[in-house]
Amino acid sequence: MASSRTDPPLRDRRFPASHYWLAAALFAAGAVIFTWPWLFGGLTIPWDAKAHFYPQLTFLARSLHDGQLPLWTPNVFGGHPQISDPQSLIFSPPYFLLALLNAVPSFVAFDGVLFAMLVAGGLALIFMFKDHDWHPAGALVTAFAFAFGASNAWRIQHVGQVLSMAWFAIALWLLLRALMRRSPLYGALAGLTAGFMVVDRDQVAYLCVMLLVLFAVWTLVQQRARDESLGQSLWRNVPALSAGIIVGVATIVVPIALTIALAADSNRAVIDYPDAAGGSLHPAAFFTLVSANLFGTDGPMAAYWGPPASEVWGETGLALARNMADVYLGAIPLLALLCLGLVRGGLFARDILMFTVAAVWMTLYALGGYTPAFKLLFALPGSDLFRRPADATFPLGAMLAIIAGYLVHRLASGSLQANARQRTLEIGSAVLAFLACLWIAFDKGRLEQAMLPLVITASFLVLAAVILACARPLARQPLLYIALIAAAMTLDLRINNGPNESTALPAQNFQVLVPGAKDPTLDILRERLAASAAPDRRDRVEMAAIDFHWGNASLSQNFDHWLGYNPLRLKWFADATGAIDAVAVPEQRQFAPLFASYRSPMADLLGVHFIATGVPAEELDKNFKPGDLVPIGRTKQAYIYENPRALPRVLFATQARQADFDAMIKSGEWPDVDFRKTVLLEHPPASASETREPGSARIVTYGNNEVVIDATSPQGGFLVLNDVWHPWWQVEVDGKQAKLLRANVIFRAVELPPGAHQVRFVFRPFSGLLAQMLGHAPR
Repeated sequence: MASSRTDPPLRDRRFPASHYWLAAALFAAGAVIFTWPWLFGGLTIPWDAKAHFYPQLTFLARSLHDGQLPLWTPNVFGGHPQISDPQSLIFSPPYFLLALLNAVPSFVAFDGVLFAMLVAGGLALIFMFKDHDWHPAGALVTAFAFAFGASNAWRIQHVGQVLSMAWFAIALWLLLRALMRRSPLYGALAGLTAGFMVVDRDQVAYLCVMLLVLFAVWTLVQQRARDESLGQSLWRNVPALSAGIIVGVATIVVPIALTIALAADSNRAVIDYPDAAGGSLHPAAFFTLVSANLFGTDGPMAAYWGPPASEVWGETGLALARNMADVYLGAIPLLALLCLGLVRGGLFARDILMFTVAAVWMTLYALGGYTPAFKLLFALPGSDLFRRPADATFPLGAMLAIIAGYLVHRLASGSLQANARQRTLEIGSAVLAFLACLWIAFDKGRLEQAMLPLVITASFLVLAAVILACARPLARQPLLYIALIAAAMTLDLRINNGPNESTALPAQNFQVLVPGAKDPTLDILRERLAASAAPDRRDRVEMAAIDFHWGNASLSQNFDHWLGYNPLRLKWFADATGAIDAVAVPEQRQFAPLFASYRSPMADLLGVHFIATGVPAEELDKNFKPGDLVPIGRTKQAYIYENPRALPRVLFATQARQADFDAMIKSGEWPDVDFRKTVLLEHPPASASETREPGSARIVTYGNNEVVIDATSPQGGFLVLNDVWHPWWQVEVDGKQAKLLRANVIFRAVELPPGAHQVRFVFRPFSGLLAQMLGHAPR
């Protein structure tokens, strides 16, 4: 934000730099206290952080240390374009660096990087306060509330979104500094960090981009206060803004283009309004701004009674996890917002007004379908790529943290006085906020359950009131006041937003995700896969209904799972197989018409040789018949079966038959053919039906992005690779480009002439993307 008429000249700063460095040091110390249970106490960030993001990191690290690029993975969903996946961490600088330095990153390292990014964001906001000569005590309030408050604390398992918020705080500081100093260097740095924010390609990044644009425009308009016209202000900032735009666009253009291409080919190309509205934030969630654990968010799931729990609130139509409805920032920020912001009018001060406007915007967005405003907001370009307006609680928390810190600055600086009437209203507003929590607990019949959280809330409200009341008496002791703020914020957030079932579970619960982990179920699968290995085989497994975090274990353990855990999947694969985003519980193991049971040509073509299920297979497969699968083991977690009909990864078909793949996907009807001899093609050559002598094929090398196969046949035919087809895969026969065919609905094939040939399948996403953009890629 540009300096206003009331900003002091740089040489007349009220607060020396040492005060901000003390604030930064105290914030870092508080961060150590807050994060200790994760980094040193045997706990780890659970749910998506481990079930989804940690396996992505292990695949990235293994690929880099094996000398391979992590462009494509064969380990999940029959093959998946990692380079396009916004959650693969490939374009995340801190995690890419961790993968580069460590072949097997630990849980502590994974969590440590995420917390370090939040600390970096908090430090950036302290420096932003320094740039504006705002009180270091206010800077501390903002840093703590940003890093360890609201969604950054309660939804820390959503790694990509937390990273986006951390980069946003850094980009915001650099952007405002660039505009204050009209500096192309800081403009370029702002563009770079904003680009790092965007490459996580989530809704939080999308919203934060709009906020950065808002802040840039607002700042340029404000600079008119220095006797400039808007045109002059814009012209003088052209170098800084241009540097930021150029660097930012250069940083994001490739990742964004890759992800847009994946989205167009995925199971969720766009989200319609009703689906998005189902991810709205329930208005009752704002009770947690007053009392963090009012609804029992930190306890057992069975004890949670907040929205959208249907037995308490009725049918809401919402699809949100309980921790998505917690926005607690701390008692000091709450009282600052209520008393200093609303009652004394500090929310509308010129210096902070743009953050207030942004907070209102993010509130309306988060509430989604609960306000008519969301229909207009959902019409913004790009909104229909995202399914959960409640994600706006991330930037909302940041806006409220900054506003609260600014209000503490005004109080501690003596520039926000109150009269007797206002002081009475302040006490009344704080008491009313507490009584509202008491009333909702009573109204919903949960007063007894809410009593302990309410007692804790009352205690911290009193502590916060005392500390805020000390602001003026301690005006001549700023270092003491800074220390008091640091201690209070650390204690408050450590107790109210500290480790709980949503954010911290024992690390040992997730050991199956550690590369090379010893586990009875994994051991049996590894042994069986090794025993079945052959020149033409690379068998797949299925792991279903075992536990939430098992879906992507194959990424960590480096074997091929035909399912996985990911909200994004290739559409043709999902339609043909019925694969959904997760297989944590029995009802999530869905069968499609073309994959109607375990005794299916699709299961055989996928090479699903071994199947581990958390319940007996017949409870998953309603068409199951005795003999369909052969039981081969039983562990504490799983029933383990063999599918003796599983086909090799490579086949040599001597003839082709025409088939309508779309019709097959809808009807579920397979032609009666022997897939060891016949391949289904949508447009087979005229000679494809001729009878030919058999051929053979064997895998020479199999990597992420390249599969080399030797094939021999006396009369030619079709080499079939039972990996998922994608237009960015190319094929070469004896070093010459050949036509890649889509075979057997979702797999790859190439026609070969008679003789011995070396076939090379290569994944080339960048040339493939260019061809797709030019309309030259096969669909």
